[in-house]
Amino acid sequence: MTENYPNKPKPDDRSDNVEKLQNMVQDTAQNIEKAHDTMQFSSGEDKEKIEAKNTRREEAIEGMRQEIKDESNHNG
Repeated sequence: MTENYPNKPKPDDRSDNVEKLQNMVQDTAQNIEKAHDTMQFSSGEDKEKIEAKNTRREEAIEGMRQEIKDESNHNG
């Protein structure tokens, strides 16, 4: 007996992963710039928190760039 599955998961569509990742890199880089601008008006602990967050953002960008490279190799 065959059952009907209306909530069947969609197939894995990786065709636009590189584009999405590139957008994420761009957005994250813009957030770094905005935070850098905010640091001009911050001091002490707030400035340290912003610097730490920007460091994490930079690490995330490196990870996304590696993933873009992997996706490009996979699709190429």
